[in-house]
Amino acid sequence: MIFLENEHIKASFSTKGAELQSLKNKKTDKEYMWSGDAGYWGKFSPILFPIVGGLKNNTYFLGGVAYELPRHGFARDHEFEILKLNESEVIFNFQQNDQTLKAYPFEFSLSIHYELSGAELRCNYIVKNTGNVPLLFSIGGHPAFATPTENDLNYTDYFLEFNHDSELTYHKIKQDLIDERTETIKLERNRLPLNHELFYDDALVFKGLKSDRISLKNIKNPRGLHFSFTDFPFFGIWGAKNANFLCLEPWYGIADGINHNQNLEEKEGIIELEPLKEWNHHWKVEPF
Repeated sequence: MIFLENEHIKASFSTKGAELQSLKNKKTDKEYMWSGDAGYWGKFSPILFPIVGGLKNNTYFLGGVAYELPRHGFARDHEFEILKLNESEVIFNFQQNDQTLKAYPFEFSLSIHYELSGAELRCNYIVKNTGNVPLLFSIGGHPAFATPTENDLNYTDYFLEFNHDSELTYHKIKQDLIDERTETIKLERNRLPLNHELFYDDALVFKGLKSDRISLKNIKNPRGLHFSFTDFPFFGIWGAKNANFLCLEPWYGIADGINHNQNLEEKEGIIELEPLKEWNHHWKVEPF
C-alpha cells in the first residue's frame, strides 16, 4: 500500500490497478471510500482502460481480426510501477506486456498521477502512445464513495447535487450494452434523491451532462464531498444492489451500443492518439 497525507486529508492506494482505496478527513477521521466488501462489490476505485464498459460479445474487431476484452478492460488487474512518490503525490505506471498484446495489440504507457492539494485529491490520467501506429483507447474512473447509515442515517437520506443540471437524461445498460432509448428525471433544486432501486438495472449513463461538479450530501448532517471533472463526455452513476455506496464515474469512452458493429475504430467515444503523442485529463474529490 502507498500512503499520502497532508494537514487536511490522507489517502492510500494499492499498486494493483493503481487503485485508490481510502480517503479520510483528518479532522474527523471519517472514511469516504467504500469498504470493498466483496459480498456486494469487492473493489474501491478501479481504473477503466483500454475500454470503458462492455463490448458486444466481449469482442472487438481491428483490421479484420477479432480480439476479446473483459468489461472495463485489464488495467485494474495488473500491477503498476511507482515512478514518483513523496508525501503529497504518487505516479503509478503500467505499459503493455506479452499478455496485454494478445488482447490489445497496441504499445502504450498509462500513468495515474494522484496528488493532494489542500483538502482535495486530484487524479490525473496520462496516456502516451509509445508505438508507431495510432493508439485507440478509452479510459475512465470508477471511484466508490461510502454512504454510511450509522446514527439514524439511511441511504434514502443521501442525494446528489448537480451544479448545472435541472434534469437528467440517461441511458440504461442492457446486458452490459447501452440501450439507445433514454429516460429523463426532473430534479428539484438540482438534486437527485438516492434510493437503491435506481441501480437495480445497472448504472445510469449520461452523454450530455452540463455539470462539471457533483456533490454527495445528506439531509441529516453536513458531511459530504464535492466531485469535480472537466470535459469528460460521458458519466456513469452506479451502486451495487442494496449496498451503501455510490460510484461517480467520469468516462472518456462508453460501452458498446446494442446495435454496434464491433469495429474498434468506430466505437463510440474511442480516442485516437497519434504515435509519440500524450493525452491527459483529471478529476478531483474534496471531502468535507
